[in-house]
Amino acid sequence: MESNWKEIKEAITSTCHEVLGHKKHHYKEWNTVDTLDRTQERGKKKAATNTSKTRAEEAKAQAEYMEVNKQVKRGVRTGKRKYVEDLAMTVEKAAREGNMRQLYDTTKELPGNYREPQRSVKSKEDKVINNIKEQRNRWVEYFKELLNRPTPLNPPNIEVAPTDLPIDVDPPTVEEISTAIR
Repeated sequence: MESNWKEIKEAITSTCHEVLGHKKHHYKEWNTVDTLDRTQERGKKKAATNTSKTRAEEAKAQAEYMEVNKQVKRGVRTGKRKYVEDLAMTVEKAAREGNMRQLYDTTKELPGNYREPQRSVKSKEDKVINNIKEQRNRWVEYFKELLNRPTPLNPPNIEVAPTDLPIDVDPPTVEEISTAIR
């Protein structure tokens, strides 16, 4: 039973890998191949630190790990700095050319947490409209309905507030300024 299960499992996983391939991990845009290699090396050094048997081996492995860790962090820092500088150059170029769409999109990308917005518009029947022209027509229709409403039959009875409110509008005195500073 156990051997049959192992054979079935192996067949399924190998077929999945052939057909679908491995899942690609999405790294940040500024991570270079060199940084990713160092990251894998760091993982190996950490494993060596954790599996060392004597204190001397552990100290040596820990020192190697710390060195590789510094290199990884330095690589990520420089990569991110270069990425942000490239984005800034793109923004400057877009501003010079007057390309406001690229300028806006790149500026939104700078602080991070950037996702391309979902532009789905629904019709009155709650069906998604995919055509851009139909979406624009739906927005026009929506705003016409919103802004061209008939006046209410029973307008609200709101009393007008008195215009003379007891507010001191004189400039502040020296004493008031000194107490505010303290």
